[in-house]
Amino acid sequence: MEFDGDIEKYRSRMNFKGFQKLSENRQKPNQGGKKMKNMRSVVMLVIALLAGLAAVVLAAKWIQQQGQNSGNKIAVAVLDIQLGSRLSPEMIQMVEWPASSVPPGAFTDEKVLVDRVVKTTVTRGEPVLESKLAPVGSRGGLSAVVGEGKRAITVRVNDVIGVAGFALPGNYVDIMVSTQEEGAKGNDKDRTISKIVLEHILVLAVAQEAGRDETKPKVVNAVTLEVTPDQAEKLDLARSVGTLSLVLRNQTDMEPIRTAGATKDSLFVKTPMPPPAVTATPVPTKATKRAAPRRIAKPAAGKECVVVIRGANKTTECF
Repeated sequence: MEFDGDIEKYRSRMNFKGFQKLSENRQKPNQGGKKMKNMRSVVMLVIALLAGLAAVVLAAKWIQQQGQNSGNKIAVAVLDIQLGSRLSPEMIQMVEWPASSVPPGAFTDEKVLVDRVVKTTVTRGEPVLESKLAPVGSRGGLSAVVGEGKRAITVRVNDVIGVAGFALPGNYVDIMVSTQEEGAKGNDKDRTISKIVLEHILVLAVAQEAGRDETKPKVVNAVTLEVTPDQAEKLDLARSVGTLSLVLRNQTDMEPIRTAGATKDSLFVKTPMPPPAVTATPVPTKATKRAAPRRIAKPAAGKECVVVIRGANKTTECF
């Protein structure tokens, strides 16, 4: 700074310059402090995010470990399996299942299910249970579906006999036969009788299909039924002596009903005619003989006579 000879002005200028430098020096530390505070905030935010992410990962692992400790792996179906099918490894997979809700009969080893035959339909994701499988050693097909002690017999049907196609696998029917009564001769239609001979018979298959998931009616020409040996004998005799008809019934109706059968006489019940009115006929009475008229004697001369009438008799008294 140049000195112009005025000492007062020089001092004042020097004081002003010093004040500016002092202010600049004070402002520089404040700006550095703000930058440090911003850096600290960013660092704390990053640390918080990392801590939250670590907590989430640890919680997920803990939950997974708890699920593994409290659950079991059981065999379930990968796809829909029709009854009578033989199981293969491609049809089964092992999945985690809560230990508190494992169904009875579930399998924890898929190897023991290979070549087993299902006797009922198993849907995708459904556990494979022992109750849904045929005994060990059973072959695939309809024979694996037939119950123990039962037999399968096929009868010929049409759209009318087969209940218009509503007799589907899994439904129950009654068997009715129409034939002639014992002792009838020739084509004596007056001795025809229709009667239910078998009740609550399970339909195993219609034609060559045994799936029980279908609900759409299907008209076929043959129906396979599950019966006992005794029922098989009766059914075979019934179809040889008359015409069979299937009668669809409710699946939950287990009550047997005994009927005497329907005949022509019971079909056309004649109303008894009222007895004719009895009219009283007059009872003939014996004819009374009319008394012969009695001759009235002429009164003698000089006498007075009086005619006396007593009922049908007439007399004359003379005095």
